[in-house]
Amino acid sequence: MPSSRIALLQSSGRPGDAAKNLEIVAGAARDAAAGGAGLLVCPEMFLTGYAIGPDVSRLAEPADGPAAEAVARVAGEHGIAVLYGYPERAGDGARLYNSARLIGPDGSPLANYRKTHLFGGYEQEWFTPGDTPVVQAELGGLRIGILICYDVEFPENVRAHALAGTDLLLVPTAQMHPFQFVAESVVPVRAFENQLYVAYVNRTGPEGEGPAAFEFVGLSCLAGPDGTTRARAGSGDELLFGDVDPELLRASRADNPYLRDRRPGLYGSPH
Repeated sequence: MPSSRIALLQSSGRPGDAAKNLEIVAGAARDAAAGGAGLLVCPEMFLTGYAIGPDVSRLAEPADGPAAEAVARVAGEHGIAVLYGYPERAGDGARLYNSARLIGPDGSPLANYRKTHLFGGYEQEWFTPGDTPVVQAELGGLRIGILICYDVEFPENVRAHALAGTDLLLVPTAQMHPFQFVAESVVPVRAFENQLYVAYVNRTGPEGEGPAAFEFVGLSCLAGPDGTTRARAGSGDELLFGDVDPELLRASRADNPYLRDRRPGLYGSPH
């Protein structure tokens, strides 16, 4: 199978303006498809903005709400799969999740993931943690997995995906100063130690006020199973392209014994 090209949208869009952010997704999907990509990955909470405080509740939607319908139309129009982050309203509306939804190139829903590890007081104030660690979908001959930002910093999370056969792990992100070492160092190591590709897609620049003020560092990347960074963005807005090569994945998994040499019986925790 030939390489699968993906596009990473590094942007913070316009926080608080879901309509404008949907326009940005549509433009990025058009450009990504024109560049040969079969998948567009957008950052964490891209549809609404991340540091939006009480607007989290106002702008949250069900997984199959109007925003999902709009993205489905965009995906179908351009024949490209789209993963986007958004605040999800679930159940009776009392629970909000920091979620990511994957739409197929025909506009059909493929997966919805709820962030399992909430970072800091801001997220913990507004969101309920998800409780499903591995969410996957099949796309273009690859097994796609989803985590969100802080989730990828827990080795157990990524290892669970490796053991479940994930080939490409999508990680929409709102990664901020001074933690850029995660994008620069941790993500390539996660890809190497788990023998999969990781697409880490960040926001950019300042956002929010007061306790919810953040400086997002960009540095989106596609890391490969050989531990190399296959594509890397700078600090500003960018549509970054990278190729997921199934042959490299197979060769790397054959050469690297990490998963084969595990001794799970030694790793149990009393807690």
